[in-house]
Amino acid sequence: MSEELIERNLGTQPIAAIMEAAGLKPHDLVAVAPEPMTHKMVARACKGRRLTPNVQHKVLKALNAATGKEYTLSDLFNYS
Repeated sequence: MSEELIERNLGTQPIAAIMEAAGLKPHDLVAVAPEPMTHKMVARACKGRRLTPNVQHKVLKALNAATGKEYTLSDLFNYS
């Protein structure tokens, strides 16, 4: 029986560069998030830890609220 291994650590994601360019820290996203969110979720998103679709959408909504722009998931993450 063979199991397919899922790579969980995917390297720095585009969201990290977007946040740096906008001068945002993880706390900035947590503070404006329309849904409950933790600093750990943002840190994992930036570092490339594979996130559930639900957490990806929370991070996306928070980033859009913090920047006033309309990013998509493909702008923030290079995995699906």
